[in-house]
Amino acid sequence: MAMTLAGIIFGVGFFVVTQAQTSGFETFFTKTILGVNGALRVQDKLQDTFQSLVAEGGDNSSGFKVKVTEGKKYIAGVQFPRELTVALQRFNEVRGVSEVIRGTALLRGNFREIDCRPYGINLENHIRVSNLESQVTVGTIKSFRENPYGLLIGSRLASKANLAPGDPIILESSGKTMRFRISAIYETGIDQIDKVRVFIHLPAARSLMQKPFGASFLQVNLVDPFRAEALADHMTVILRHHVASWQERERSWLEVFRALKISSGITVSIIIFISGLGMFSTLAITVMEKKRDIAILRSIGYSKNDISQIFLLQGVVVLTLGVILGWIFAIVSTYTLTKLPIRIRGIFSTDSFVVEWSIWHYIIAAAIASVMVLIASYFPAKNAAKVEPANIIRGTG
Repeated sequence: MAMTLAGIIFGVGFFVVTQAQTSGFETFFTKTILGVNGALRVQDKLQDTFQSLVAEGGDNSSGFKVKVTEGKKYIAGVQFPRELTVALQRFNEVRGVSEVIRGTALLRGNFREIDCRPYGINLENHIRVSNLESQVTVGTIKSFRENPYGLLIGSRLASKANLAPGDPIILESSGKTMRFRISAIYETGIDQIDKVRVFIHLPAARSLMQKPFGASFLQVNLVDPFRAEALADHMTVILRHHVASWQERERSWLEVFRALKISSGITVSIIIFISGLGMFSTLAITVMEKKRDIAILRSIGYSKNDISQIFLLQGVVVLTLGVILGWIFAIVSTYTLTKLPIRIRGIFSTDSFVVEWSIWHYIIAAAIASVMVLIASYFPAKNAAKVEPANIIRGTG
């Protein structure tokens, strides 16, 4: 019983800890993605190329319809960003819209040449749809706001080129060259962004990339980002532009986190399962060894249900104690985990373990333990109830 109790404690505890850790990193990843690329991205005008030819007989008694479907054609970019922004702001779920011009350029600075991706933004609008302001690590967002030719550079790109706030740089794109000055360095924690993306003001981007009209895409923030997938389909039909939700863009990573949660849950549940087998063996042996005692109880008036409840009660006591101690173990372990230093840079940036405190992790762990332990207790209890006093006395039971 002691080994069974220990198994339940560690099984429940480890289940909660692994789920808290996996869910925590998933939640942190989601916040990072929303803080960088927003909940929705509106881009590429949708143009249907559908033709329908109808041929009918003179008496309308027969006919046929020929449909030619060539799929959907996309016109790159947003041709009328201001009109589309007004249309988006009519949705109650929309919190902010930012017009973005994206391109490629060659960055020259500190005697080095590096490829980069300039993003032209209206700062005030972009702050409403991202965490750019809080992502600035060196320098200030104020200096960027006040300088029409200021530039925000990613931490990895700045480190690679050995650049710092105040340094002059040159961007060359589409055969045009413009001079900028680094206002600040930002860090999202996503390597693919921090090593290539630079932010400049929208008018400067239009001049550099020679795009006086239109936009590459509109970045949208929502009141409830988790409704992005449903809203994206609805907006695509209404706006006639492709609207991509963050779930669509990051589906591969979300599937990875989902698989990790399931696999870790199954792995840790095996500990509880083994504990259930231990309890089954213990109670089964107890029933075999205590047949004479069970017969005595039956002979003095105990019913079959009373005998079953005695053995089930043992399982319930071990289960209750194991779940409570397992929860305590989980709380202490999870809190300790948050204090362990760890440096992660890749799909997000963190210097410690990230966990999610959710009551559902504790409830699910208790439910799994309850099912396994009660099943393990039921069959020995059922066998104990079958013991007949007369057979024991005659020595045939």
